[in-house]
Amino acid sequence: MTTPSMDDRTIESALADLTLSAPSHLAVDVLVDVGLADRYAMIESPIGPLYVAWNARGVSTVGLARDDAAFESEHRERTGRTAVRAAALPPALGARIARRIAGDRRPDIRVDLRGRSEFEQAVLRKAAEIPHGEVRPYGWIAAEIGRPKAVRAVGTALGHNPVPLIVPCHRVVRTDGTIGQYSLGGPDNKRTILAAEGLDPDDFERRARAGEHYTGSRTTHIVCNPTCRHARRVMDKHRVWFRSLDAAADAGYRPCKICRPASGATVVAISA
Repeated sequence: MTTPSMDDRTIESALADLTLSAPSHLAVDVLVDVGLADRYAMIESPIGPLYVAWNARGVSTVGLARDDAAFESEHRERTGRTAVRAAALPPALGARIARRIAGDRRPDIRVDLRGRSEFEQAVLRKAAEIPHGEVRPYGWIAAEIGRPKAVRAVGTALGHNPVPLIVPCHRVVRTDGTIGQYSLGGPDNKRTILAAEGLDPDDFERRARAGEHYTGSRTTHIVCNPTCRHARRVMDKHRVWFRSLDAAADAGYRPCKICRPASGATVVAISA
């Protein structure tokens, strides 16, 4: 057996002196980088402060909680992953989220939808297409994704949306025109967010109760969903309301190619 030389022992001793302890945050950084843990921070929104969690795969949670401990517990229960508090979101991500909340759909915000079924992901992707300041019924999403009979399942999928506001499920309302529930604090918060986008929820609910489910322009003979950006530009003197698309077609109106009101056109009357 060869005995280590004095030079070998000297080198080993020198290397031992170079040993450093890993930074305390290194383990978390590595887990976040591979999507096995999340960081989280707070953002401001129209309904107040919200928690946002993210990892290398994208934003994984947007939610309300009474405190950090409650958020961490709820996040672990839903995802199975640890969430660690950060001082703030990464600046680029924070800026993109702020722009998205303000109505700009252009910022690319990756979302981590692990655990969501193929159907649920299709529902969430379609909801993300609804423009700022507009709403669509659950039936519209069901029809647009090729599952016209799955209206109730669409509602369930939106109710489990892990990233509300980024995927704007608040812009989806019941087929009868009423606001419906909202996972991010209930219907009052949904009204607040829609109002911040320039809508009047009380007005479109009132019109739905009156049977005014679609609106058209006498000058273009195009019929739209009531909150469509094109419909909202129609002057009152040129506006006409319809209970159904059949009634609009009988009057010589064709569906808008932008808001596509023919998707999910079934309407259930609202009881007084």
